[in-house]
Amino acid sequence: MLITCMDGSISLTVVILNSLLSCSSAMVRKEIQDETDKMTGTNRRISPVPIHLTIYSPNVVNLTLIDLPGLTKVAIEGQPEAIVRDIESMVRSYILKPNCIILAITPANQDIATSDAIKLSKEVDPLGERTFGVLTKLDLMDKGTNAVDILEGRAYQLRHPWVGIVNRSQADINNKVDMVAARQREHEFFATSLDYSHLAGRMGSEYLAKLLSKHLEAEIKARIPAITSLINHSIDELEREMSHIGNPVAVDAAAQLYTILELCRAFERVFKEHLDGGRPGGDRIFTVFDSQLPAALRKLPFDQHLSLQNVKRIVSQADGYHPHLIAPEQAYRRLIDGALSYIKEPAAASVDAIHSILKELVRRSIRETEELKRFPALQNEIASAAYDALERFRGDSRKTTLRLVEMESSYLTVDFFRKLPMEPERGSAGSPISSTTDRYSEGHFRRIGSNVSSYVAMVAENLRYTIPKAVVHCQVREAGRSLLDHFYIQLGRRNSKQLGALLNEDPLLMERRQRFSRRLELYQSARDEIDWVLRSE
Repeated sequence: MLITCMDGSISLTVVILNSLLSCSSAMVRKEIQDETDKMTGTNRRISPVPIHLTIYSPNVVNLTLIDLPGLTKVAIEGQPEAIVRDIESMVRSYILKPNCIILAITPANQDIATSDAIKLSKEVDPLGERTFGVLTKLDLMDKGTNAVDILEGRAYQLRHPWVGIVNRSQADINNKVDMVAARQREHEFFATSLDYSHLAGRMGSEYLAKLLSKHLEAEIKARIPAITSLINHSIDELEREMSHIGNPVAVDAAAQLYTILELCRAFERVFKEHLDGGRPGGDRIFTVFDSQLPAALRKLPFDQHLSLQNVKRIVSQADGYHPHLIAPEQAYRRLIDGALSYIKEPAAASVDAIHSILKELVRRSIRETEELKRFPALQNEIASAAYDALERFRGDSRKTTLRLVEMESSYLTVDFFRKLPMEPERGSAGSPISSTTDRYSEGHFRRIGSNVSSYVAMVAENLRYTIPKAVVHCQVREAGRSLLDHFYIQLGRRNSKQLGALLNEDPLLMERRQRFSRRLELYQSARDEIDWVLRSE
């Protein structure tokens, strides 16, 4: 809580003091003047930028004072016309704050009804809860007049008592009368005055300082529960934020290696959750097997390969100059080999599709692993190691799936063909077909094409289920259980400097941690001080 001071004098700047009492006034005056000249020059302008001046002394109360520019009605020579409005706007911006105590200073030799300080205070604090009235220049009033009615609250009543003070005169300032002597003279004035001696105990600058200090203390104590609650809430938020950011990285190799391994395991947990269905993405693997692969198999050009013309060509080439006796076995094998070779392309495409999905899950898992966000270098290393592993898994999966297709063409299911009818072709009159230029009838070739088509359809249906098994075994299962195994072996061979490089943090994140840490220390210190005050009461 701060105290704002308003009076009718011309002040060129805003001054913050920690005392109303004695120190070397000449030093204070010089410091203020020097800082004022730096900000505003010597043309009596004003500046909203405050000068912070702290005074340390065992003889003063703990008090913070904001000395605002005095309200004025006209601009004097050398000042801009807008200064009147600028000063009032500046003063109003301070005294509008609800945690600010207003010290409305009015000269005693001026009609209280014309006091700008009282008028403005009444506007922003109509109930007078934050306003203290101060009368100055009591020693300069005309003989036969006094300000007793004001000081006793009869002429203008405030919720808080009025306080009269007697400051140094201009002659005192010119003669360098120190503040200790000035306060002593002020005390003697009230003690010996016929008009104010009965009020001497609650008049003067020392009394005003103590009154304000006690009021501040009472206000702070009244607000301690709310302040404590706010501090605790702020501490909780900062601790959550610090926990989210993480602790500073260790410097020794063992601790660094342990940290890296923990971060890698955190990534692997997220990755496995994607594969196992705990997080979205793994379901796309099933889509490849349930939709993409069957659709690709259905689109294969088996009909084109087993067209009548192509069957004739392959059978003729297989027979050479020896016509086959019963069934063209070599032709059957060539037709089957050629048809099954088409299946290699969708098999390889399934492998590549799963590879792309797994790479995307790696990228997504790295993004979603909160612990890794601090370490961009380690993120890149994990991604690189995971991609290398997935590439190896893809190579193994491609070999396995293609071998499945090759195995089908390497050894045919003989029983399938033994169950097929193998009657010789008859002519139109029921006699065996005579030899022609094409050797055989079209019906014979169509039956060969039909038999091969049925066999290839059976094999394709089997491969529709065995290819996914091979892909899952070689890629998905391996990714789930050994994605970073090779990376772990490499980590064990790295020295402290190399491990530390992996744990280099984002500079912005480090700056955030330091900022939050400083704020947390301040809040914790404030809470400790409040606890100490409450215990000492």
